[in-house]
Amino acid sequence: MLNYSCMHHTLRIYGRYQHSFLRAYISLAKLTRIPLLGSLVRAVANLYGMKAHGGYLLTTDEALEIIDCTQGEISLGPCSCRQVYHNCKSPIMNEVIIGDGYKIFEHREFKPVSKEEAKHVIREAHRNRLTHNLMRCSHHLYAICSCCSCCCVPTRLRQKYGIGQALIRKPNIVEAVANHGV
Repeated sequence: MLNYSCMHHTLRIYGRYQHSFLRAYISLAKLTRIPLLGSLVRAVANLYGMKAHGGYLLTTDEALEIIDCTQGEISLGPCSCRQVYHNCKSPIMNEVIIGDGYKIFEHREFKPVSKEEAKHVIREAHRNRLTHNLMRCSHHLYAICSCCSCCCVPTRLRQKYGIGQALIRKPNIVEAVANHGV
């Protein structure tokens, strides 16, 4: 389980300024299109994605299993990427905060939900053709977000700017999460 007192300080900072971080990630990613500089920016961004902040692409079943093995509170709130970018009309109430991660977003409009309610949100997101991402800051897992490809920052970083480490597929992610303890 995540322990707020020992959470990496960057996760707390990210939680407070998440919308600004999302805008900065896309703004900086645009530098990847500049010849010569772009390769350096992409390399640094991929390293950042590996070490500091990134996500794991999940299947619907994996997202449901992770919710099942979550200990502690689960909260539901609006997808941050869609709040910032508004590129479509997909449902917005799809960000499931897991473990004690809810404490980093306590200043925002998240509400506690049961595991069944969180799983219902995941199933609805799947029906709406949204993808599920398990988000990580440093080694702390803090959210399952269901987002669209036109708003999702990790998806856009990967697909539009070649920053592949922003969102990766990890085999056996459910086992890794269960062993990590969320």
